[in-house]
Amino acid sequence: MTAAVFHTSRAGQSAPLALETRESRPLNAGEILVAVRACGVCRTDLHIVEGELAARHASIIPGHQIVGTIAERAPDVRMAIGLRVGISWLGGTDGTCRFCRSGRENLCDAPVFTGYDIDGGYATSVIARADFAYGLSDQLDDLHAAPLLCAGIIGFRALRVAGVERGEHVGLYGFGSSAHLTLPILKSWGCSVSVVTRGARHRAFAEKLGADWVGDENATPPAQLDRAITFAPSGDVVVSALKALRKGGVVAINAIHLDRIPQFDYDSLLWGEREIRSVANMTRADAREFLALSAALGLKPITTEFPLDRANDALLAVKHDDVDGAVVITMT
Repeated sequence: MTAAVFHTSRAGQSAPLALETRESRPLNAGEILVAVRACGVCRTDLHIVEGELAARHASIIPGHQIVGTIAERAPDVRMAIGLRVGISWLGGTDGTCRFCRSGRENLCDAPVFTGYDIDGGYATSVIARADFAYGLSDQLDDLHAAPLLCAGIIGFRALRVAGVERGEHVGLYGFGSSAHLTLPILKSWGCSVSVVTRGARHRAFAEKLGADWVGDENATPPAQLDRAITFAPSGDVVVSALKALRKGGVVAINAIHLDRIPQFDYDSLLWGEREIRSVANMTRADAREFLALSAALGLKPITTEFPLDRANDALLAVKHDDVDGAVVITMT
């Protein structure tokens, strides 16, 4: 297979990925070999190649928003050869810890993450656990299905963590791949949506997708928020969201890495039973429910496509917010 490989010695470089040819290992029980068609680029991939997340291996193939077809399966796997499947960030759990047993596998004590612990989808093929692969609807092509598999799922989980109820006023802080998929769900629930984001292009994009109010990073929504979700990996943004929150409201931090949270005034910003919650990973139940909802809503991400040999350019596009919506690497 051909793969864009990250070596930890290249962390933080402008071109951290190297195109290489590798042999796939034999399948273990419960595994499938997937011929990759497309793989979305996530900001978590950027955190990995820039060294903001501690390396687990000397080299790894990033990518965890994978669309492909089953090319090979272990003898104990019943999924059909040729079935189109999606693979996401959560690549496996132990199934035995207290979190797994209580339906909170996103908090598993021994998780396996695709593109971080095990090789991911910046490659022409990938090996995955069959029980962590999802059959995909034919309503979306490969390019538009890929961003649903993390940006979409984790945005959906953020709505749950924030406790969003129908008809509420919700603030989205940052407007990239995940937020642009969250907005249409909120609108389908009858919510009023305020978007706070830097960059005139991103603000215009939010308006185009139906945001009720849009402001720059220094603006405050016109009315208090019932819930807020922050997508930018910045603690300053969390404080901004708290400033706009009503008593009893919730800020959900949808980021795997945060630079820091600055000191803030407890009496005016947190007192009054306001809450800050983190969004950690996702469950298979989240994935299945979101994929069914996205099919019902006809959710179609805005995407920009890069070929595999331009994987470094794809990462830079995410880093510099050079595109609206999601970035997707496709295989030719």
